[in-house]
Amino acid sequence: MSTDISNKVLTQLANETGQALLAKEWMLATAESCTGGWVAKTLTDVVGSSAWFERGFVTYTNIAKQEMLGVNATVIDKHGAVSELTVREMARGALKNSHAHISLAITGIAGPGGGSEAKPVGLVWFAWAIRDDDNIRCENHIFEGDREAIRRQAVVTALEGVKACLAE
Repeated sequence: MSTDISNKVLTQLANETGQALLAKEWMLATAESCTGGWVAKTLTDVVGSSAWFERGFVTYTNIAKQEMLGVNATVIDKHGAVSELTVREMARGALKNSHAHISLAITGIAGPGGGSEAKPVGLVWFAWAIRDDDNIRCENHIFEGDREAIRRQAVVTALEGVKACLAE
């Protein structure tokens, strides 16, 4: 994925995501960590987004993930905030604490510091969950570039994931 993602690309993806949600008459909730609410901001830049964007959780700290989304502290302690199990619980928690039909969750290491050999800078975990469906779609990517480039790539991947879930 290109590290040079324009605002125009983000706007286009937000519009497409909104149209897909509107077509299903579904609402979306977001649970964001490393993107700091950038997905929610991109979506709510679209006029009329209140018809399909329900709410966003910015859970930057571990305690916020626990308090706002119900992520189990043991999961974070054992697997870390940047892990498949944590992002799954974030997606579940966004649905549980909203009226949305679908949620997306993001947690990662945008850098420039904070990485390790096991979890390098650029590692981002994603989850997409649909209400009343136990199958949560998860994936991770290791993005290249500086902090902003990593975060932009995460926003694109998150929105593309929502679109993919809606197309199934």
